[in-house]
Amino acid sequence: QMWEEAIALGKELAEQYENEMFDYEQLSELLRKQAQFYENIVKVIRPKPDYFAVGYYGQGFPTFIRNKVFIYRGKEYERREDFEARLLTQFPNAEKMKTTSPPGEDIKNSSGQYIQCFTVKPKLDLPSKFHRPVSEQIVSFYRVNEVQRFEYSRPVRKGEKNPDNEFANMWIERTIYVTAYKLPGILRWFEVKSVFMVEISPLENAIETMQLTNDKINNMVQQHLNDPNLPINPLSMLLNGIVDPAVMGGFTNYEKAFFTEKYMHEHPEDHDKIEKLKDLIAWQIPFLAEGIRIHGEKVTEALRPFHERMEACFRQLKDKVEKQYGVRAVLSSLDDRRGSRPRSMVRSFTMPSSSRPLSVASVSSISSDSTPSRPGSDGFVLEPLLPKKMHSRSQDKLDKDDLDKDKKEKKKEKRNSKHQEIFDKEFKSTDISLQQSEAVILSETISPLRPQRPKSQVINVISSERRFSVSPSPPSSQVTPPPITPRTKLSFSMQSNLELNGMSSSDIPDVPPPLPLKGSMADYGNLMESQDLVSPTTSPPAHQRVSP
Repeated sequence: QMWEEAIALGKELAEQYENEMFDYEQLSELLRKQAQFYENIVKVIRPKPDYFAVGYYGQGFPTFIRNKVFIYRGKEYERREDFEARLLTQFPNAEKMKTTSPPGEDIKNSSGQYIQCFTVKPKLDLPSKFHRPVSEQIVSFYRVNEVQRFEYSRPVRKGEKNPDNEFANMWIERTIYVTAYKLPGILRWFEVKSVFMVEISPLENAIETMQLTNDKINNMVQQHLNDPNLPINPLSMLLNGIVDPAVMGGFTNYEKAFFTEKYMHEHPEDHDKIEKLKDLIAWQIPFLAEGIRIHGEKVTEALRPFHERMEACFRQLKDKVEKQYGVRAVLSSLDDRRGSRPRSMVRSFTMPSSSRPLSVASVSSISSDSTPSRPGSDGFVLEPLLPKKMHSRSQDKLDKDDLDKDKKEKKKEKRNSKHQEIFDKEFKSTDISLQQSEAVILSETISPLRPQRPKSQVINVISSERRFSVSPSPPSSQVTPPPITPRTKLSFSMQSNLELNGMSSSDIPDVPPPLPLKGSMADYGNLMESQDLVSPTTSPPAHQRVSP
């Protein structure tokens, strides 16, 4: 179940599959395994093995273990008694030592065999990649794996014994063991290379105990938030032992020992530590509140009286702590700490296009016409543009005047809705439906002097001194186009008016028609589909039509 190590090896193997062997089938299978490993890390609860310090003292042992200390990694759910029994089977003549203090020279130099065994606690050493707080389910692996430092704490009494409060003079003698290599490794046990000892004062011990208690509550709360199917019994025992401490008395013992005027007068250097202890006591309340809330949601009817009593005790404790040490607040769930997509982005993806505000884009830079602004902000919407362009130029001019008037009267945020209303009104009044129109074929043009026109519209032929125009109604005897603002003649150009009018090369017959009579140098590009074209509505003969 050391999936973190499997993922690291899998990444090395994936590099070979992807860039050396190009075996994508094996790569896909490997990546699926890695995905399952990541899921297991988050969802599967793994057992935490214990670590044991074993000392072999006496001249009766082999030289490679004589008078040395080793750290062993126990099996899953293996107790110290079971480990000792397994160890003594290898040395049936050895004698088990009763104390955990280092032996004297008489035992080390004796001819017998003495084995000292006790449980040690691994020290967490997080990798550097975890530069911010992460889930406890991820960190829990590194609490018992990839560890090299271990500690053993032994209480020591100093000064006069206080029968009312044993915490006032209880010091901690902590021994730190550093192994030659990290555990687990190629072996389940490694030799201790260095040992040093530190002393923890009673106040520092109280601070450390409160910190560990708060972490334990918070970790269990996070586990229940991540997995609602966890059993409730461990949470019940933890909360009840803190809220209703019938035996130990809880942090009240710390208040009696360290929050008195006598202690502050005798130890003025501990003022900052006392404030830190008070802060930890205050922070315990929101952790307990979240735990009791979860307990109330999952408790059964049989345990309802037990939960109600726990709530009553918690209310009394909360009133007392908040009155003396202040109020603290934490996030109620993991969702509050997770990054979410910005609201504007969510809105842009979830709103239907009919209810989104339409953007207004100016087309004055690509056309000499003053046409109304183009509606639609969802991409290239070709359908609304077709009926829009089949209006006459005079109608477009009136629409522009109306829009200019509205822009002066209304505020900036109301412009889009006005443009939408004008577009809907014009769209409904159009006689030609979208279903009857042929598809618009987009083609790349050399010059964007004039907007593209659909193939379904008919080209009006006028005199050589005038340009083509588009008529909004199909057959008609009307040859005079709508009024167009005259433009200065262009110099000689190789561009084709077929391209300027939106016609693709597929609309031109295989045999090019002869050139019409030209009136001036600027009309070289005015090509017609047939010399026999008399009226604007005359279509070419059937044998000359070419399917696109």
